[in-house]
Amino acid sequence: MITDTVMSGSLLLALPLAVVAGLLSFLSPCVLPLAPGYLSYVTGLTGAEIAEGAKKSRVLLGSALFVLGFSVLFVSYGVAFGELGQALLKWQDVITRVLGVLVIFMGLVFMGLIPGMQREWRSHRVATFGLWSAPLLGILFGLGWTPCIGPTLAAVQTLAFTEASALRGAILSLAYCIGLGVPFILLGLLFSRVGGTLSWVKRHYAVIMRVGGALLVVIGILLVTGLWNDLTIWMRTLVPGFETVV
Repeated sequence: MITDTVMSGSLLLALPLAVVAGLLSFLSPCVLPLAPGYLSYVTGLTGAEIAEGAKKSRVLLGSALFVLGFSVLFVSYGVAFGELGQALLKWQDVITRVLGVLVIFMGLVFMGLIPGMQREWRSHRVATFGLWSAPLLGILFGLGWTPCIGPTLAAVQTLAFTEASALRGAILSLAYCIGLGVPFILLGLLFSRVGGTLSWVKRHYAVIMRVGGALLVVIGILLVTGLWNDLTIWMRTLVPGFETVV
């Protein structure tokens, strides 16, 4: 059942978008610069120790537990939005179009085109306790950074709403967490080797944000115009034999 669900047209189209949205969240100016600090918090190691490749098993476990923490939070969001979509199925078309307008707005915010909306709202008070606190810090990250990564998260949860299923919403949110969490884990394991890549990303923040924002605007337009449904129907014709079963 789960395999059929994932291979249905709507999720085939939405899943890669959710992964890309997660990656954009990781690359955003309010997450990437602070990722090394969070690695230190969740592992109990100094930045120098992580850079030297010390205790890689500890780095892997700490970063994985951190990712697990915010994944539980964001997947629960997806379940809630999927259930809400099911409950409001009668009015889903209208609500989807309204949410599409919101996604367009958030995309413009992500591109920096809405004055006064570029503040980085987040919590700066994080204690360092090491591995045992990593899942809790992941949850706090999800709560504290939600306004900051809101544009991409809003787009994913809007897609979860259109799926009208708790399971589909969870799968879609999990894809977002993969896009956000896997780079975080890789950063910890390859910290000494990715300095040049991080510098390149920082130099090109503006371009990354504009491209990411444009992607959100496109998704919003598809939702508002109803073309999203047309695309999912077309995707189903490409995968014969798979139908929406959940």
